[in-house]
Amino acid sequence: MNVKIFDKKFNKNNISIKTILFLIKKYNTPFWLYCAENIKNKILQLKKFDIIRFAQKSCSNINILKLMKYQGVKVDAISLGEIERALTAGYNPKNINDIVFTSDIFEKKTLKRIISLNITVNIGSIDMLHQLGKISKNHNILLRINPGFGYGHNKKTNTGGENSKHGIWYKDLKKSIFLIKKYNLNLIGIHMHIGSGVNYNHLQKVCNSMLLNVLQPYMPKINIISAGGGLTIPYKKTDSIVDTNHYFDLWNKTRNILNNFFKKNIKIEIEPGRFLVAESGILICQVCAIKIIKNKRFVLVNVGFNDLIRPVMYGSYHYISAISSKGRDMSNDYKTKTIVAGPLCESGDVFTQLENGEINFFMLPKVNIDDYLIFHDTGAYGSSMSSNYNSRPLIPEILIENNIPKLIRRRQKIEELINLELC
Repeated sequence: MNVKIFDKKFNKNNISIKTILFLIKKYNTPFWLYCAENIKNKILQLKKFDIIRFAQKSCSNINILKLMKYQGVKVDAISLGEIERALTAGYNPKNINDIVFTSDIFEKKTLKRIISLNITVNIGSIDMLHQLGKISKNHNILLRINPGFGYGHNKKTNTGGENSKHGIWYKDLKKSIFLIKKYNLNLIGIHMHIGSGVNYNHLQKVCNSMLLNVLQPYMPKINIISAGGGLTIPYKKTDSIVDTNHYFDLWNKTRNILNNFFKKNIKIEIEPGRFLVAESGILICQVCAIKIIKNKRFVLVNVGFNDLIRPVMYGSYHYISAISSKGRDMSNDYKTKTIVAGPLCESGDVFTQLENGEINFFMLPKVNIDDYLIFHDTGAYGSSMSSNYNSRPLIPEILIENNIPKLIRRRQKIEELINLELC
């Protein structure tokens, strides 16, 4: 049987038009759609690392976490809510380092829960050492070090250097080790993450900084070095694909030096989010209005930055496909300069804009009202960054595994939003 795949050139998961139309009929637009096989393949690409830890902030649906757990991936949590999500998904803090809490602060309820479950903490500030050390002796911790420099595809994703709030400043490492000994905390590893996006020159610099900070006479014997995350994906055809083998080799050389220094085998942990889930996801929406403003063509759809905020926040690019309301693939149609925007009462609710907020065009087929647009590579920082702005309910999430679609989050009801305020 000839299965019609829409936009074969950009459809990374080979989703068929038949599947899209079936899901639209069953759930209505808009909705998120994930491909489990894509996630599994990404996990396999990182199997050289001793520990793969999913940064669940990128896509925190419990069913995605269950998939990660089943594939042997551990999880990172950055809030009490993310801890509870991990527990609901089946992660067990009794399994050593199954869950690691990473933050620069403790909130009181969160700290209480961490201590009761004995969850390992990736410490991002000296104050956290005092707060944990005073009430939980021998607690397992990692130290997140800010090496004094950073890197990111956007200044908002740069997590190192003097302008970043993240991590313990490298010059305070010796003081941190003193406090760890004072409070009898158990330092199991050093974490270093400088931002999102791979640049091999910067990565080598991070590896060198890891050695510089760890190869110190006052450093206790550790078990783990954590490379953090930041592995990127190709949003555009011109974007390079990260060489995970080269990435591992750089960290493995660092690990071997530390093995010789400590006379023990050190494990390498990697903490990806985007890399594991971004390419698994698409966002399906519908064209609601088309207008010409002077000489500019605007196509308005039924999703806004309350659903997908990355283009507004970072100027991020997402490729857009089109399927007609009758189910025809429009990828080979004539393309015209188009501004794609949402329904929100905000001038910035535009999906085709640059990092500086300047409006940009996307070469889109001449769609009509009721046709469908599909945003690609939305599996990371899509649904997890959604909001209820303009009192718009959260939209459904669907996971396809072995060609079987499953609803993994139903559409939120307006009544549920209102009921929160009927105190």
